[in-house]
Amino acid sequence: MESNETKTLWISVGCAIFAVFLLYSWSQEEKAKIHKKFGSKKQVVVAAKDIGEMEPIDESMLEVAEMPEDFMQPAAMQNPEAIIGQMAAAPIKKGEQILNTKLLLPGKDSGLSMQVTPGKRAITISIDEMRGVARLLKPGDRVDLVLALDTGSGLDKKKEVRTIMQDVPVLATGQNIVDTVPAQLEEDGKDNFLLNNLRKVTNFTSVTVEGSPNEAQMITYILATNPGSLFFTLRNPNDRYINPLKTVDADDVMGKVKAARVPATPPPELPSAPKAPAPKKRRSGAYEELQ
Repeated sequence: MESNETKTLWISVGCAIFAVFLLYSWSQEEKAKIHKKFGSKKQVVVAAKDIGEMEPIDESMLEVAEMPEDFMQPAAMQNPEAIIGQMAAAPIKKGEQILNTKLLLPGKDSGLSMQVTPGKRAITISIDEMRGVARLLKPGDRVDLVLALDTGSGLDKKKEVRTIMQDVPVLATGQNIVDTVPAQLEEDGKDNFLLNNLRKVTNFTSVTVEGSPNEAQMITYILATNPGSLFFTLRNPNDRYINPLKTVDADDVMGKVKAARVPATPPPELPSAPKAPAPKKRRSGAYEELQ
């Protein structure tokens, strides 16, 4: 009896294994048919939630899914790391595949505002070759701003030079904005279009820099009163040191020793003369006569 039960158990186990094998073989055949019909499965990045137009994309907005190759849309993104930091050029719905054609790098097309550090302000300064480092500045450079201004009046009038801002980031030179592909499509007037490399363009007449709100006010005042008094000096990108600089005038340039100013000493107070006694009065009838 025990031998029959053991035999039955082994037969049952064998049948179960055979059934699993048949099921696996069938699933593999169906999988092969699906792959043949729709292509093999590939990884694709989809939106984990709704993404608004011009909204910066972070990792919380993305998820990775697998789907047959034929179900993938053209230009579908497969690497989420390549998407993080970009912006949605159009609204993207939850579950929608992220397409390269719907992505936009922060730059000219997305607006300069995405380049401005929170709490800072962007302000544009007109330049020429002398004041703008021969127009060799590029977006992303670091510069200092030097002010040359006339002070005093009459015989005391003189020109003073002072570095008013240090380690200032350049956001744009003309229309060339940092983190933007430096190319611009232009028409040549003969119905032809030329791709202009903005890195080789040196005819820009303005530079946009970043500063605090107070610095923006200060620069605005200078531009409104002495627009030609601001000069750029270019830094090494690794030089972030803030130098303790003083105001320079003609005496400093000529190496003259300035006499130390000694505060004037007020003259000593002279003793005051004794006051004469007041005259005595006496009453005579209805009049008062001085004695």
